[in-house]
Amino acid sequence: MNFVLFYHSLVSDWNHGNAHFLRGVVAELIARGHRVDVYEPANGWSRRHLVADHGQAAISEFQRRFPTLRSRTYEPEDFDPASALDGADVVIVHEWNPPELVARIGRARREGADFRLLFHDTHHRSVTAPEEMARYDLREYDGVLAFGGAVRQRYLDHAWHDRVFTWHEAADVRVFHPHARSQAEEQLVWIGNWGDGERALELEEYLIGPVRDLRLRASVHGVRYPPQALAALDRAGIAYRGWLPNWRVPEVFARAELTVHVPRRPYAQALPGIPTIRVFEALACGIPLISAPWSDCEHLFEPGRDYLPVRGGAEMRAALRDVLNDPAFARSLAASGLQRIRARHTCAHRVTELMAIVAAAGGAATDTIADKEPANA
Repeated sequence: MNFVLFYHSLVSDWNHGNAHFLRGVVAELIARGHRVDVYEPANGWSRRHLVADHGQAAISEFQRRFPTLRSRTYEPEDFDPASALDGADVVIVHEWNPPELVARIGRARREGADFRLLFHDTHHRSVTAPEEMARYDLREYDGVLAFGGAVRQRYLDHAWHDRVFTWHEAADVRVFHPHARSQAEEQLVWIGNWGDGERALELEEYLIGPVRDLRLRASVHGVRYPPQALAALDRAGIAYRGWLPNWRVPEVFARAELTVHVPRRPYAQALPGIPTIRVFEALACGIPLISAPWSDCEHLFEPGRDYLPVRGGAEMRAALRDVLNDPAFARSLAASGLQRIRARHTCAHRVTELMAIVAAAGGAATDTIADKEPANA
């Protein structure tokens, strides 16, 4: 089959976690013999910031690391998607595309183009900015891929579309897998972007404060940290190491004893069941994970076995002590989390789900394709 994908960027993961999942899905589709063309704007903000901070060498390094993955760049002002759509069997349009492009691709479908057309939502705007999502004209789309049941329900509640499928993110295990461990250089590493302050208080409670009080050897990787955030890391003795390309994450995890997950507030409070991709990737790398609160209402993992959930800073401090002081417990957490990823949450699983969704998209979507897997998988 010929897949044509319109996304913000395949090449840049600068403050763009969706690139991780996109790369894994594209690689899996190609491995199964499908043709995949990915279109991204030539001057998208993620790619623009990556080059500004790290030069063209960062793009070249991506191409060396992922030799089978290529994207086609275009100038949004004069881009006509008609030629890109010619011969397509499946077209997926990500929600970071402008409404005008989303509508133009929809019109091509209405005018008789013979492809299955899906819209992909991997953000919290359905809750935090519903007026923005209402601008998308999805009338000609065969269905919506929502990266969590809560997002799916928002589409149904707002009548943005009536065929909405839950399609969670997952780990690209070609990239995210355990590396050989040696002497741990750090006790804790956290990989995440500051963003727009959506978890500033949570980072103080679940990361900065506990590291400072327990005097742990720790580091943080990510971008968009304002001066006050960098100052807080420095006061806590946390090394700030800047942007980390996703393919280097496993080697960084291999040099630390554990990591933590601190979800952004919209996911913790308004979109239960969505862990974001960082959880999948950490568990795929076989590192013990301690998580600030989020509701696993879709039963993706087994809390307490696959990862250690905590509520509040005091519980985080206690959990950090438990994992760091009990190597057997740490190994058990890591092994269970890794097994869960391999059994249910790889990009290969998601491509299998996608093919089922493509087949079902012509009818009403009444449930999550993934829910049809055995409950104990």
